Amino acid sequence: MTVYLCGIGAIVLGGVLAVFAGETAKAKILSLCTGIGSILVIYPAIAVLAGSEAPEFLMQMSEPFGTVRLMMDRLSAFFAIVIAFMSFLGTLYAVGYMQHYCNRGKDLGSHFLFFSILIASMLLTVTVQHGLAFLIVWEIMSLSSFFLVTFEQEKEEVCKAGLNYLISMHIGAVFLTAGFIVLANASGSFDFSAFRTVINSGTLSVFAVFLLFFMGFGMKAGFVPLHTWLPQAHPAAPSHISGIMSGIMIKTGIYGILRIVSMLDSPSPKLGFFVLIVSLLSGLLGVACAIAQHNLKKLLAYHSVENIGIIGMGIGVGMLGLSYKNSAMAVLGFSGALLHVLNHSIFKSLLFYAAGMVYQKTHTMEIEKLGGLAKSMRFTAIAFLIGAAAISGLPPLNGFISEFFIYWGMFKGLKGGIFPAVVLVISISGLAFVGAMALLCFTKAFGVVFQGSPRSRYPEESFETGLFFKIPMIAECAMIVLIGLFPAQVFSLICTVTSQFADISGYPMTEALTVLNSLSKGFLLFLLTAVLVWMLRSRLRSRKGVSHCKTWDCGYQAGNVRMQYTASSYADPFVRIIRPVLDYQEHFRLPVRHTADNKKDFLLFPEAAGFESHTKDKMESCVIEPVISLLSRFLHLFSWIQSGNIRVYILYGLIFLAAITVWTMGVQR
Repeated sequence: MTVYLCGIGAIVLGGVLAVFAGETAKAKILSLCTGIGSILVIYPAIAVLAGSEAPEFLMQMSEPFGTVRLMMDRLSAFFAIVIAFMSFLGTLYAVGYMQHYCNRGKDLGSHFLFFSILIASMLLTVTVQHGLAFLIVWEIMSLSSFFLVTFEQEKEEVCKAGLNYLISMHIGAVFLTAGFIVLANASGSFDFSAFRTVINSGTLSVFAVFLLFFMGFGMKAGFVPLHTWLPQAHPAAPSHISGIMSGIMIKTGIYGILRIVSMLDSPSPKLGFFVLIVSLLSGLLGVACAIAQHNLKKLLAYHSVENIGIIGMGIGVGMLGLSYKNSAMAVLGFSGALLHVLNHSIFKSLLFYAAGMVYQKTHTMEIEKLGGLAKSMRFTAIAFLIGAAAISGLPPLNGFISEFFIYWGMFKGLKGGIFPAVVLVISISGLAFVGAMALLCFTKAFGVVFQGSPRSRYPEESFETGLFFKIPMIAECAMIVLIGLFPAQVFSLICTVTSQFADISGYPMTEALTVLNSLSKGFLLFLLTAVLVWMLRSRLRSRKGVSHCKTWDCGYQAGNVRMQYTASSYADPFVRIIRPVLDYQEHFRLPVRHTADNKKDFLLFPEAAGFESHTKDKMESCVIEPVISLLSRFLHLFSWIQSGNIRVYILYGLIFLAAITVWTMGVQR
């Protein structure tokens, strides 16, 4: 554990050194220190997964803390590896991405300091085994990420998104605090081992306690209806921070839920159904909102809600497996959820990094203004396409494998009774529908952004430079392909973590490995065939030569870029179907002409017209905004207190002091 803490210290040291280093060296220093720290973090984590005893570190502190225990079990080790490695790739990407801000003369010292604190706090979050210490580390993680989200604080929308995020995180912290207080009051200790004892003692309502923690951790993870901060904060942050937050930070919420689940000897079926249903709704609503988005990063942010829903479905299936003593269901459900945690951290950060490269060259994230970028940004287009195929769950990539485990676990539970079978059939259909909608969404995103012709003039030529941009994206593309091609080996590794939740000895591993090996052979054959076809095509093209000419257009020569599919028009047939679950708004600008007497004259042959569509989050427009409006009107009733007269403010202070004096005298008597 000492090596692990030294790794965290090395990462924080990198952030401190970056404050005092030259502007061009700040990112490189943080990246170097994060690389060293990640090695020190990953080394003991791998040892734990390999079978070593879970290391502990005890800190003796004054009351109310007492003994604070840090421990790395298999669950902590898995999350630590994901956090450390993906954070290192994020710091590499930041070297290239932040150069643009460095050239503009923006001070980057505080940014990299908070970046290092965010990484360190995430690593501590997954190892602290003490309620109060956990809340402190959790708060540090929220505050550091708030300062990273508001990096461009000169923009009004960024400040609004940051404030929304901060308030949401503190609402979640209230639920976590309540949960820890309930457990500490019942157990007499803030140590997690005491929590496990009291949760299974039968003295508390397990569902009520679990609900408190699910609300707190679910706010960070982004489950519906606790997700409204996510599509605002992720687009506002720099792309490497968006990748870290979406790919890694929200998974600390998943870690928290899994930690509570690991404390339960046998979760009740209603807990499993609760998690499964909420997760299914998150997947469906997340991808539905994503399809209607016009901002590329906001589209990706809503897909984080969708994928958190998929992870939650795996957890729900695993919990139901434990409830009904179905080992296959439990092992496959938890394994699918854990693997999707890893997979989502890979392909989601890859997509945000690709979006960041698009922004660097075009200075916009509006999909309607983009187009034709594949010709000048070939590497980015290929990387985005790989990430889009993976997040859509297409074989032979990693997203397919984790979803395959979850599907498999659901099918294994169909014999558990009528009600569970009905719920699982609905969940299977829902997960399939989510995959189909994700494919539709990313067909739109890739087609409109990278295919066709440019819809506007870009500020600068769209070409790609910088090795630091490409190294993390190449590594993530390689991991996407390798996990997809070798699922049996990955499943064996994931099962070492799954064994902390389910009895893997009760599940015939040979059956799973046989199926996965068959998948692997099929994927390799498919990939080999695709490579051979591509090589043959390239050879034939080189022999015959290629001539370029305009596509036959029936003699019509007046086409322009405005006649291409837009993000709105491509998704419109599907959006019309799901419009009841969206806050969908259309705005028409009719073709009119003002006459001499200032009257509107509608034209037979229009001169100018327009149409715009906007989609807001229905949870935000129907729940959050009315509550904020009501609260604002209530507080406005007391606006007279803020008179602007300093003498009145001094009078308030004197009244307060007099009241405190009177109260103190009464207490002493």
